[in-house]
Amino acid sequence: MSLYEKIVKGEEKIALVGLGYVGMPIAVAFARKVGVIGYDLNEAKINQYKNGIDPTNEVGDEVIRNTKVEFTSDETKLKEAKFYIVAVPTPVNDDHTPDLTPVEGASRILGRNLSKGSIVVFESTVYPGVTEDVCVPILEKESGLKCGVDFKIGYSPERINPGDKVHRLETITKIVSGMDEETLDEVAHVYELVVEAGVHRAESIKVAEAAKVIENSQRDINIAFMNELSIIFDKMGIDTQAVLRAAGTKWNFLKFFPGLVGGHCIGVDPYYLTYKAEQLGYHSQIILSGRRINDDMGKYVAESIVKKLIAADRPVKGAKIAILGFTFKENCPDTRNTKVIDIYNELGEYGITPLVVDTTADADEAKRLYGITFGSMSDIKDMDAVIIAVAHDEFLKLNKSDIDGFFNKDNKVKVLADIKGLLDKSEYAGKDYIYWRL
Repeated sequence: MSLYEKIVKGEEKIALVGLGYVGMPIAVAFARKVGVIGYDLNEAKINQYKNGIDPTNEVGDEVIRNTKVEFTSDETKLKEAKFYIVAVPTPVNDDHTPDLTPVEGASRILGRNLSKGSIVVFESTVYPGVTEDVCVPILEKESGLKCGVDFKIGYSPERINPGDKVHRLETITKIVSGMDEETLDEVAHVYELVVEAGVHRAESIKVAEAAKVIENSQRDINIAFMNELSIIFDKMGIDTQAVLRAAGTKWNFLKFFPGLVGGHCIGVDPYYLTYKAEQLGYHSQIILSGRRINDDMGKYVAESIVKKLIAADRPVKGAKIAILGFTFKENCPDTRNTKVIDIYNELGEYGITPLVVDTTADADEAKRLYGITFGSMSDIKDMDAVIIAVAHDEFLKLNKSDIDGFFNKDNKVKVLADIKGLLDKSEYAGKDYIYWRL
């Protein structure tokens, strides 16, 4: 009997290693069909799940309360499973080199609890070769088992889009791969239990790893092009959004938009690919050029705000500025890898300490990672400038009267930066506003 069949019959379990924005929704989805152990070394996070709280807002508290996932921070519980899915973050270091510490740590934990007949599938974004060349040796060392003989491995890159309720695990085609045909069959059948959109069988683990890393690299390059256009058009006095609306009427024009590129994928994955390319003697040109543009956009936004303050005859040093939104994307509480911090820090270079307001964001995380304490919407008053940095639903509801109330009434000109272009520009075309957006 295959491992897949044993899982379906309830004789074996699936275990998720890592219960963040990716791992937790996967665990919940599988738990609707089969037995699932959800492991994370963060005991505080596990306690939240056990208490029916979803800190990620990916599936909601009610779903967490009713799920059959066995949440645990006890790694020995992993011994009760035979099919493992590793979904831990793969960030970059300050020098933009890959930080494989989380995936290496997960491999050590899993290796200590691995048994014969298991299949281990990695979902973390990596450069081609990491699964076989980095993770397998750790699994073998810690377990004393031999890959290909005692256990098998596969790779199935995550495609979950945090905060997106439409493109979910179940509705996105899943790339799957295995070290041999037998493993590929097992991995494909297991994922087909929950992925309604079906699976795509990659011809090798390295192909699947490469497919993942280029998906976000492609998006990164396209956004970088838009950001570069926004800089050029701003110098020309042309509204970028208006240009994109016009160009978008052509059937084959790709509808990307300028913006801050943060998060754990688009701003990170390209560096994994270029790192491996450097090891092989090739220096990336297009990919790294796009990264440089996107990495500098926070600084560009802050400098643009300073110029607008000067144009409005407002003193720069000590200016009162509010930043609305701090997360890396809309309607998501995650502040890790947010590029809004670049705006905040660059304004600090000019002697400005902005007020940051974000009721969606994880306030404790922001305090721990950045030392920033959020204010409330009621604190936004008597401002010299307001920056709407993230397109949270709550900010979409703001009207002209709300915006007017944020500013110092004695200021003849109000500086408003609408980074994502949420507002109707025509409403702020009067002499009392300097309205700016990417």
